[in-house]
Amino acid sequence: MWKSGFRWMFLILGTVIGAGYASGRELWEFFGAESGLAILLFTIFFTIACYVVLRISRNVQSEHFLPVLEKLVGPKISKLYNVIIVVYLFTTTIVMLAGAGEALKVFFIPYWAGIAIICLLLISLFIYDVKGMITVNVVIIPVIILVLAFVLFRTISSEPFAFSFTNKNQSNWPAAFTFTALNVLPLVAVLSVIGKEVKTRGEVLIASIGSGVILGGISLFYNQTLLIVQSKLEFFEIPLFAIVQSYPYYMIFIMTLLLWVAIYTTAASGLLGLVTRFRESFPLPLWGICIIMLACMVPFTAFGFSVLVAILYPLFGLINLYLLVCILLYPITNRESW
Repeated sequence: MWKSGFRWMFLILGTVIGAGYASGRELWEFFGAESGLAILLFTIFFTIACYVVLRISRNVQSEHFLPVLEKLVGPKISKLYNVIIVVYLFTTTIVMLAGAGEALKVFFIPYWAGIAIICLLLISLFIYDVKGMITVNVVIIPVIILVLAFVLFRTISSEPFAFSFTNKNQSNWPAAFTFTALNVLPLVAVLSVIGKEVKTRGEVLIASIGSGVILGGISLFYNQTLLIVQSKLEFFEIPLFAIVQSYPYYMIFIMTLLLWVAIYTTAASGLLGLVTRFRESFPLPLWGICIIMLACMVPFTAFGFSVLVAILYPLFGLINLYLLVCILLYPITNRESW
């Protein structure tokens, strides 16, 4: 139970901690000053959402997201959200590809070469089907979390008043709803794939609570760190580099590598949701569908990373609010069967 619970927990974290999150760009778009309460509410909402989606996936023994959507929003509205999820996964995977190209520019690797590298690695991953994706997350995500936590703690420890906020002036609390809503669609898309693999309710609890607490804690530390360096953020496409600019070169190398790997895991999660959704429609192996998807995505990366995040993420955060409400109310509206 514990082993499987941690597997699903790292799958959840790998889905969320990608180019937008690990770079700090996503957090800065939604949070910033006066956001302590917002991050606490996000932690609670995210934990509940993980639990509800995982439990429904287990109950319906799903292999893709449509059966779970039908349970959450009903057959009619699920058709609309079916389209929205496909568009969301498609566009956010484009963001991951753009982030991969942007991150490797630190090492003087051309933007398009970085995109080509991540595309080849994604195709290689899907040769091993869904199990390859789960294995990669179990190995990589703990390392990403530990290194990111170390850098954030080191930066904050140099600023004694970094956590000096009070219960007052928490005006940004509504951001908790849109930020959670932004991450709801990938949760539904990815966790629905493993419905047949989840065996016990204990696994669901471990994965939900563990991922919520870890993500909430990192978000709080990261947001406070960004507040320390906010005067420098306008000069950096990727906010994380504003934090580590004064670090030795080897630390910049490590953080760039960490960011790139986080991008890779989230791009893989987005593609996982897409290829499993269309597996029945295309008589191809997963890696073949992956090639087709990537070929359609690459031209859109010309818009650039920060532009894509600034436009797409708040937009999807608003669109997904209805789905988030349905998830949070599901245990109440279905309390007899639940």
